[in-house]
Amino acid sequence: MRVGAPGAEIPVLLAADGPHFDLRGITADIDGAFLSDGGPERARAAMAAGRLPQVDATGLRIGPPIARPGVVLCIGMNYAAHAAESGSAPPKHPVMFYKAPNTVVGPNDDVILPPGSTTTDWEVELGVVIGRRARYLGSPEQGLSHVAGYAISNDVSERTLQLEVSGGQWSKGKSCETFNPLGPWLVTPDELPDPQALRLRSCVNGEVRQDSSTKDMIFSVARLIYELSQVTVLEPGDLLNTGTPEGVALSGRFAYLTEGDVMELEIAGLGRQRQRMVRP
Repeated sequence: MRVGAPGAEIPVLLAADGPHFDLRGITADIDGAFLSDGGPERARAAMAAGRLPQVDATGLRIGPPIARPGVVLCIGMNYAAHAAESGSAPPKHPVMFYKAPNTVVGPNDDVILPPGSTTTDWEVELGVVIGRRARYLGSPEQGLSHVAGYAISNDVSERTLQLEVSGGQWSKGKSCETFNPLGPWLVTPDELPDPQALRLRSCVNGEVRQDSSTKDMIFSVARLIYELSQVTVLEPGDLLNTGTPEGVALSGRFAYLTEGDVMELEIAGLGRQRQRMVRP
Protein backbone atom coordinates (compact mmCIF):
# COMPACT_ATOMS: atom_id res chain seq x y z
CA MET A 1 0.00 0.00 0.00
CA ARG A 2 0.85 3.69 -0.15
CA VAL A 3 -0.57 6.06 2.44
CA GLY A 4 -0.43 9.81 2.92
CA ALA A 5 -1.29 13.02 1.12
CA PRO A 6 -1.26 13.12 -2.70
CA GLY A 7 2.32 13.32 -3.90
CA ALA A 8 3.68 12.50 -0.45
CA GLU A 9 2.59 8.89 -0.01
CA ILE A 10 4.83 6.48 1.88
CA PRO A 11 5.15 2.79 0.99
CA VAL A 12 3.85 0.35 3.57
CA LEU A 13 3.18 -3.34 3.92
CA LEU A 14 -0.23 -4.27 5.34
CA ALA A 15 -0.12 -7.40 7.47
CA ALA A 16 -3.01 -9.85 7.43
CA ASP A 17 -3.86 -9.03 11.04
CA GLY A 18 -4.01 -5.29 10.45
CA PRO A 19 -0.77 -3.44 11.33
CA HIS A 20 1.04 -1.36 8.72
CA PHE A 21 4.81 -1.67 8.39
CA ASP A 22 7.10 1.00 6.96
CA LEU A 23 8.88 0.02 3.75
CA ARG A 24 11.02 3.15 3.44
CA GLY A 25 14.06 1.22 4.67
CA ILE A 26 13.73 -0.92 1.55
CA THR A 27 12.37 1.47 -1.08
CA ALA A 28 11.41 5.09 -1.54
CA ASP A 29 8.22 4.05 -3.35
CA ILE A 30 6.28 1.16 -4.84
CA ASP A 31 7.29 1.68 -8.44
CA GLY A 32 8.62 -0.23 -11.41
CA ALA A 33 12.17 -0.35 -10.08
CA PHE A 34 11.02 -1.83 -6.77
CA LEU A 35 8.71 -4.37 -8.41
CA SER A 36 11.24 -5.57 -11.00
CA ASP A 37 14.23 -5.83 -8.65
CA GLY A 38 12.90 -8.34 -6.13
CA GLY A 39 11.26 -5.68 -3.98
CA PRO A 40 8.26 -7.73 -2.86
CA GLU A 41 10.56 -10.62 -1.91
CA ARG A 42 12.84 -8.29 0.07
CA ALA A 43 9.82 -6.84 1.85
CA ARG A 44 8.57 -10.32 2.69
CA ALA A 45 11.98 -11.34 4.04
CA ALA A 46 12.32 -8.18 6.10
CA MET A 47 8.85 -8.69 7.53
CA ALA A 48 9.64 -12.29 8.49
CA ALA A 49 12.89 -11.17 10.15
CA GLY A 50 11.13 -8.45 12.15
CA ARG A 51 13.12 -5.65 10.51
CA LEU A 52 10.16 -3.50 9.44
CA PRO A 53 9.01 -0.86 11.95
CA GLN A 54 5.29 -0.38 12.42
CA VAL A 55 3.74 2.86 11.20
CA ASP A 56 0.52 4.36 12.52
CA ALA A 57 -1.70 4.79 9.46
CA THR A 58 -4.75 5.83 11.44
CA GLY A 59 -6.56 8.60 9.62
CA LEU A 60 -4.11 8.69 6.72
CA ARG A 61 -5.42 8.87 3.18
CA ILE A 62 -4.96 5.70 1.15
CA GLY A 63 -3.15 6.48 -2.08
CA PRO A 64 -2.96 4.33 -5.20
CA PRO A 65 -0.86 1.26 -4.35
CA ILE A 66 1.70 2.05 -7.06
CA ALA A 67 3.46 5.23 -8.07
CA ARG A 68 2.32 6.84 -11.32
CA PRO A 69 2.64 4.15 -14.01
CA GLY A 70 4.44 4.70 -17.28
CA VAL A 71 1.28 3.77 -19.15
CA VAL A 72 -2.27 2.71 -18.34
CA LEU A 73 -3.33 0.17 -20.94
CA CYS A 74 -7.01 -0.74 -21.07
CA ILE A 75 -9.00 -3.51 -22.69
CA GLY A 76 -12.45 -2.82 -24.07
CA MET A 77 -15.39 -5.24 -24.33
CA ASN A 78 -13.60 -8.11 -22.59
CA TYR A 79 -16.82 -9.57 -21.18
CA ALA A 80 -19.34 -10.85 -23.74
CA ALA A 81 -22.37 -9.50 -21.88
CA HIS A 82 -20.81 -6.04 -21.65
CA ALA A 83 -20.04 -6.08 -25.37
CA ALA A 84 -23.69 -6.96 -26.02
CA GLU A 85 -25.03 -4.16 -23.82
CA SER A 86 -22.71 -1.78 -25.68
CA GLY A 87 -24.22 -2.92 -28.98
CA SER A 88 -21.11 -4.75 -30.19
CA ALA A 89 -20.20 -8.32 -31.03
CA PRO A 90 -17.52 -9.96 -28.85
CA PRO A 91 -14.15 -8.98 -30.30
CA LYS A 92 -11.93 -11.52 -32.05
CA HIS A 93 -8.82 -9.71 -30.80
CA PRO A 94 -8.31 -7.62 -27.65
CA VAL A 95 -9.49 -4.03 -28.01
CA MET A 96 -6.68 -1.87 -26.64
CA PHE A 97 -6.73 1.80 -25.68
CA TYR A 98 -4.81 4.11 -23.36
CA LYS A 99 -5.71 6.25 -20.35
CA ALA A 100 -3.49 9.09 -19.22
CA PRO A 101 -1.27 7.90 -16.33
CA ASN A 102 -2.19 10.96 -14.26
CA THR A 103 -5.78 9.68 -14.01
CA VAL A 104 -4.60 7.23 -11.32
CA VAL A 105 -5.74 8.34 -7.86
CA GLY A 106 -6.45 6.73 -4.51
CA PRO A 107 -9.28 4.25 -4.05
CA ASN A 108 -11.37 6.58 -1.92
CA ASP A 109 -10.50 9.92 -3.53
CA ASP A 110 -13.29 12.04 -5.00
CA VAL A 111 -13.93 11.64 -8.73
CA ILE A 112 -14.40 14.91 -10.59
CA LEU A 113 -17.21 15.23 -13.13
CA PRO A 114 -15.93 16.98 -16.26
CA PRO A 115 -17.63 20.37 -16.74
CA GLY A 116 -21.00 19.90 -18.38
CA SER A 117 -20.82 16.10 -18.30
CA THR A 118 -24.11 14.20 -18.22
CA THR A 119 -22.76 10.79 -19.30
CA THR A 120 -20.05 9.82 -16.81
CA ASP A 121 -20.02 6.07 -16.12
CA TRP A 122 -18.46 3.54 -13.74
CA GLU A 123 -16.50 0.39 -14.66
CA VAL A 124 -15.19 -2.05 -12.05
CA GLU A 125 -12.14 -3.87 -13.41
CA LEU A 126 -9.34 -6.16 -12.34
CA GLY A 127 -6.18 -4.08 -12.49
CA VAL A 128 -2.93 -5.90 -13.26
CA VAL A 129 0.44 -4.33 -12.47
CA ILE A 130 3.40 -5.49 -14.53
CA GLY A 131 6.49 -6.66 -12.67
CA ARG A 132 8.81 -7.77 -15.49
CA ARG A 133 9.32 -6.37 -18.98
CA ALA A 134 7.12 -8.25 -21.45
CA ARG A 135 8.02 -8.10 -25.14
CA TYR A 136 7.21 -10.64 -27.84
CA LEU A 137 6.30 -13.41 -25.42
CA GLY A 138 6.34 -16.87 -26.95
CA SER A 139 3.02 -18.07 -25.53
CA PRO A 140 0.14 -17.03 -23.25
CA GLU A 141 1.48 -19.43 -20.63
CA GLN A 142 4.33 -16.97 -20.02
CA GLY A 143 1.96 -14.10 -19.27
CA LEU A 144 1.34 -14.49 -15.54
CA SER A 145 5.07 -14.70 -14.76
CA HIS A 146 5.24 -10.99 -15.67
CA VAL A 147 2.63 -9.91 -13.09
CA ALA A 148 3.71 -8.02 -9.97
CA GLY A 149 0.24 -7.90 -8.45
CA TYR A 150 -3.46 -7.16 -8.71
CA ALA A 151 -5.71 -4.33 -7.55
CA ILE A 152 -9.24 -2.98 -7.98
CA SER A 153 -9.43 -0.44 -10.79
CA ASN A 154 -12.33 1.87 -11.66
CA ASP A 155 -12.11 2.76 -15.35
CA VAL A 156 -14.35 5.84 -15.09
CA SER A 157 -15.57 6.90 -18.53
CA GLU A 158 -17.24 9.96 -20.04
CA ARG A 159 -19.33 8.38 -22.81
CA THR A 160 -19.99 11.48 -24.91
CA LEU A 161 -16.27 12.18 -25.10
CA GLN A 162 -15.55 8.51 -25.67
CA LEU A 163 -18.08 7.81 -28.40
CA GLU A 164 -19.44 11.00 -29.95
CA VAL A 165 -16.52 13.43 -30.12
CA SER A 166 -13.77 10.85 -29.98
CA GLY A 167 -12.47 11.12 -33.52
CA GLY A 168 -12.60 7.34 -33.68
CA GLN A 169 -10.67 6.47 -30.52
CA TRP A 170 -11.70 6.20 -26.87
CA SER A 171 -8.97 7.90 -24.87
CA LYS A 172 -10.72 11.29 -24.75
CA GLY A 173 -13.52 9.79 -22.67
CA LYS A 174 -11.13 7.87 -20.43
CA SER A 175 -8.45 10.40 -19.54
CA CYS A 176 -10.27 13.07 -17.56
CA GLU A 177 -8.88 14.08 -14.18
CA THR A 178 -9.28 11.44 -11.40
CA PHE A 179 -10.75 8.88 -13.84
CA ASN A 180 -8.80 5.85 -12.52
CA PRO A 181 -9.19 5.19 -8.79
CA LEU A 182 -6.88 2.28 -7.92
CA GLY A 183 -6.44 0.12 -4.82
CA PRO A 184 -6.55 0.01 -1.85
CA TRP A 185 -3.91 -2.73 -2.05
CA LEU A 186 -1.52 -4.32 -4.49
CA VAL A 187 -1.88 -8.06 -3.85
CA THR A 188 1.04 -10.18 -5.04
CA PRO A 189 0.38 -13.29 -7.16
CA ASP A 190 1.30 -15.72 -4.37
CA GLU A 191 -1.71 -14.34 -2.46
CA LEU A 192 -3.99 -14.53 -5.50
CA PRO A 193 -2.94 -17.50 -7.65
CA ASP A 194 -5.95 -17.56 -10.03
CA PRO A 195 -6.97 -14.18 -11.44
CA GLN A 196 -9.75 -15.88 -13.45
CA ALA A 197 -11.80 -16.85 -10.39
CA LEU A 198 -12.61 -13.51 -8.76
CA ARG A 199 -16.04 -12.05 -8.06
CA LEU A 200 -16.24 -8.34 -8.89
CA ARG A 201 -19.07 -5.96 -8.03
CA SER A 202 -19.98 -2.29 -8.23
CA CYS A 203 -22.72 -0.29 -6.53
CA VAL A 204 -23.99 3.26 -6.99
CA ASN A 205 -25.68 4.87 -3.99
CA GLY A 206 -25.93 1.44 -2.38
CA GLU A 207 -27.62 -0.26 -5.34
CA VAL A 208 -25.83 -3.08 -7.15
CA ARG A 209 -24.91 -2.30 -10.74
CA GLN A 210 -22.34 -4.96 -11.69
CA ASP A 211 -21.98 -8.46 -10.24
CA SER A 212 -19.86 -10.88 -12.23
CA SER A 213 -16.70 -12.98 -12.23
CA THR A 214 -13.37 -12.70 -13.99
CA LYS A 215 -13.95 -16.26 -15.25
CA ASP A 216 -16.27 -14.61 -17.81
CA MET A 217 -13.46 -12.65 -19.45
CA ILE A 218 -13.16 -13.27 -23.18
CA PHE A 219 -9.37 -12.91 -22.97
CA SER A 220 -7.69 -14.06 -19.76
CA VAL A 221 -5.03 -12.02 -17.96
CA ALA A 222 -2.33 -14.35 -19.29
CA ARG A 223 -3.67 -14.07 -22.83
CA LEU A 224 -3.88 -10.28 -22.63
CA ILE A 225 -0.27 -9.91 -21.53
CA TYR A 226 0.84 -12.23 -24.34
CA GLU A 227 -1.24 -10.40 -26.97
CA LEU A 228 -0.16 -6.94 -25.82
CA SER A 229 3.50 -7.96 -25.79
CA GLN A 230 3.25 -8.53 -29.53
CA VAL A 231 2.34 -4.89 -30.21
CA THR A 232 3.97 -2.93 -27.38
CA VAL A 233 6.52 -3.38 -24.60
CA LEU A 234 5.02 -3.72 -21.14
CA GLU A 235 7.32 -2.23 -18.52
CA PRO A 236 7.51 -2.83 -14.76
CA GLY A 237 5.02 -0.62 -12.95
CA ASP A 238 2.66 -0.33 -15.93
CA LEU A 239 -1.05 -0.77 -15.20
CA LEU A 240 -3.33 -2.98 -17.28
CA ASN A 241 -7.10 -2.58 -16.88
CA THR A 242 -8.63 -5.84 -18.07
CA GLY A 243 -12.19 -4.83 -18.96
CA THR A 244 -15.52 -4.48 -17.19
CA PRO A 245 -18.59 -6.75 -16.98
CA GLU A 246 -22.16 -5.78 -17.83
CA GLY A 247 -24.11 -3.33 -15.68
CA VAL A 248 -22.85 0.12 -16.67
CA ALA A 249 -24.98 3.18 -17.40
CA LEU A 250 -24.15 2.92 -21.12
CA SER A 251 -26.53 -0.06 -21.19
CA GLY A 252 -29.49 2.31 -20.77
CA ARG A 253 -30.65 0.44 -17.67
CA PHE A 254 -29.22 2.91 -15.19
CA ALA A 255 -28.77 6.65 -14.82
CA TYR A 256 -25.37 8.18 -15.41
CA LEU A 257 -23.43 9.63 -12.50
CA THR A 258 -24.22 13.04 -11.07
CA GLU A 259 -22.77 15.23 -8.35
CA GLY A 260 -23.06 13.57 -4.94
CA ASP A 261 -23.39 10.01 -6.24
CA VAL A 262 -21.26 7.41 -4.47
CA MET A 263 -19.56 4.52 -6.25
CA GLU A 264 -18.47 1.44 -4.28
CA LEU A 265 -16.41 -1.31 -5.90
CA GLU A 266 -15.07 -4.62 -4.65
CA ILE A 267 -13.18 -7.64 -5.94
CA ALA A 268 -12.73 -10.80 -3.89
CA GLY A 269 -9.36 -10.73 -2.13
CA LEU A 270 -8.57 -7.19 -3.26
CA GLY A 271 -10.66 -5.14 -0.83
CA ARG A 272 -13.10 -2.32 -1.48
CA GLN A 273 -13.01 1.25 -2.74
CA ARG A 274 -15.46 4.13 -2.50
CA GLN A 275 -15.63 7.43 -4.41
CA ARG A 276 -17.94 10.43 -4.33
CA MET A 277 -18.72 12.39 -7.47
CA VAL A 278 -17.92 16.10 -7.22
CA ARG A 279 -17.79 19.11 -9.51
CA PRO A 280 -14.42 20.69 -10.36
